[in-house]
Amino acid sequence: MTQKTRQDRGELDLVAALHQQHPCGAVLINSELRIVRVTSGAVRMLGLGAGQTEDLPLEALPGSIQALVRETFASRRAVEGLGLDLRRPSEASIHLGIDVTPLLQEGKACAVVLVLNDLTAAARYDQRVHLLEHLASFGTMTATMAHEVKNALMVVKSFLDLVLENKTDAELAKVARREVARIDGIVGHTLRIANPSRPALSKIRLHDVLDQALLLVQPRAAAASILLNRSFQAAPDLIAGDDALLQQAFLNLFFNAFEALNPQGSLTVRTWTEPLRSEPGALRDAEWRPRLHISVEDNGCGIPPQAQARLFEPFFTTKPNGTGLGLAITRRIIQQHQGEISVESVPGQGTRFQIILPALR
Repeated sequence: MTQKTRQDRGELDLVAALHQQHPCGAVLINSELRIVRVTSGAVRMLGLGAGQTEDLPLEALPGSIQALVRETFASRRAVEGLGLDLRRPSEASIHLGIDVTPLLQEGKACAVVLVLNDLTAAARYDQRVHLLEHLASFGTMTATMAHEVKNALMVVKSFLDLVLENKTDAELAKVARREVARIDGIVGHTLRIANPSRPALSKIRLHDVLDQALLLVQPRAAAASILLNRSFQAAPDLIAGDDALLQQAFLNLFFNAFEALNPQGSLTVRTWTEPLRSEPGALRDAEWRPRLHISVEDNGCGIPPQAQARLFEPFFTTKPNGTGLGLAITRRIIQQHQGEISVESVPGQGTRFQIILPALR
């Protein structure tokens, strides 16, 4: 066996060993700047052809890696922990961790080994963790700011009440007090977004909560000549819920509907129980957990398609004087009850919000 053959076999054995220890990928380049071996993991990460695993020119590698190999041959120094963002043709970008090791023989580099690790998922995870930390700090800052503003508003409100009692500039004070009340409402909504109340769950009847919410909006509906319809078909309607929080969620939906309705418009609230599935493989009746559907539908102006996907985002609103917090709070409350909420709307025809809540058997 010639020295060249022994050297090639040794190089192949080395790459095989590296492949076992580093399943992500390894590349071996000889002193003639030829790629002797590429593991399958490296082929995938570098975007090489499926059959390109050995005896390739160095130019088959991305330019940034070519330069790294040439520099290593010249310096005979290893490079560890190098990060590289690699853009591959017709594929998604990838973030690589690269270790470059020269193999020395009689003081010269006879080969260079590249060990590649796909760190894309780790990099994305770090970005998400950083974003969550940023959002958490932003939430804390928002809550602190809202508390301070609310304290200042209480002082201003007390002063305005004194002005009104003394009949001094009463009209101006009324305007100022109305605006203070509006700001106080925005701050209160912000606090509920930043520090949401945890639901105090108990066994309640969904229809009782809906009846109470409809009773509260009846005077406003009558004043605007809006017809309220109800069709409560869910049976049973028992849920584990916080009646105060759920009432707030339904009121937000009702008030949103009122703002979209013209006089003589209508708001319809319906409930029903999701029917038991009977197809083969469905859950047996003893295992089935019923789900209650609530539909809140109006025949108002509707919502533009481009706005529907963002309706539940905090501070997004289509109203001139809206805060964009009502629906965000509503979704938070429904999610706290292990429920789902969705919206369907046709501009000029109306909007329907649908809520699904788990029921108690």
